[in-house]
Amino acid sequence: MTLSWLQPAQRINSLPPYVFARLDELKARAREQGLDLIDLGMGNPDGPTPAPVVEAAQRAIADTATHGYPPFEGTASFRTAITDWYSRRYGVQLDPSSEALPLLGSKEGITHLAMAFINPGDLVLVPTPAYPAHFRGPVIAGGDIYHLHLTAENQWLIDFDAIPPEVAKRAKALFFNYPSNPTAATAPREFFEAAVEFAHRYQVLLVHDLCYAELAFDGYQPTSLLEIPGGKEVGVEFHTLSKTYNMAGWRVGFVVGNSQVIQGLRTLKTNLDYGIFAALQRAAETALSLPDHYLHEVQERYSTRRDFLIKEFASLGWTVDRPQATMYLWVPCPLDSTSTDFALSVLQETGVVLTPGNAFGPGGEGYVRVSLIADCDRLGEAMDRIRKAGFRFDAAVTAPV
Repeated sequence: MTLSWLQPAQRINSLPPYVFARLDELKARAREQGLDLIDLGMGNPDGPTPAPVVEAAQRAIADTATHGYPPFEGTASFRTAITDWYSRRYGVQLDPSSEALPLLGSKEGITHLAMAFINPGDLVLVPTPAYPAHFRGPVIAGGDIYHLHLTAENQWLIDFDAIPPEVAKRAKALFFNYPSNPTAATAPREFFEAAVEFAHRYQVLLVHDLCYAELAFDGYQPTSLLEIPGGKEVGVEFHTLSKTYNMAGWRVGFVVGNSQVIQGLRTLKTNLDYGIFAALQRAAETALSLPDHYLHEVQERYSTRRDFLIKEFASLGWTVDRPQATMYLWVPCPLDSTSTDFALSVLQETGVVLTPGNAFGPGGEGYVRVSLIADCDRLGEAMDRIRKAGFRFDAAVTAPV
């Protein structure tokens, strides 16, 4: 029975189509047609969760003490593990009782933070391109988005001096992330100092997504917003265990920073969910205390794939930036091709899945994001297919019919 009289809320109608859901539909159709897909679209880690984390989860699941509702604000031991990790990594001291909050993955927390603090009509600053949750969360909350257009010429960094003063005065929050998804850009400490100065001057909440902090290469160490003097007074920072510890399906993340903001998000979440299964929180504690060699293995995996794939693209006429962090390459489309046309052509002709840049907002047009989530043999197969199909950077692409 069709409920013709029932319409979705305006907050749903205001959302553009979610490109990743559309990609899933296209991938399913391609599989039905017998294509052997090489999926480099989603940022879904292909490595196993470290064995000590799995073993900790198994022990915790067997403990009946974990079978009831967990505390809304997360277990005290997990919150302490979070703040201890921050102290070791960044030298930042945080109060586990008021400045750290476990989340059902960072995406959930980012979106709910917008719902907790953005009113209809509030102005929100969001870079473009950006991780979709950074602009979709404020849109769901009824906020008005002001796009900060990023450029390759400015290393995909926000130019705070280019934000009109009348816009900055209206703005309530800025959502951003470095190392960046999708561009893989990194930001120096001076950038974060400028962000904190901007936030204090205009009274703007900084919402920084640092989920790729540990996927850094070549000796590079990303900066935490909370390292910057005055950063905690105007901001919060999100992390996830999905990428660093290959725990994407476990749905564990956390937010740290300003206690007033943390409390607002906690208040909303107490009305929406019961938190993370306590056994998973115990496993997450184990992850945050793992020796660094686990991290180094992940970093080596992605940096090796990065170098391999950049060389392969170069053989087809592409110049692709060599990122210092993340699990992505940000690849320009061939001449006279939109990001959607190029991604669809590659999918239909080769079975290789790439994410069109416009999935990340209007500023992503002209690029595709390539995820480093397959080993070099599989990446080589993907590039062989692209080569045999005749794709080159210096050639036009015909859109699929």
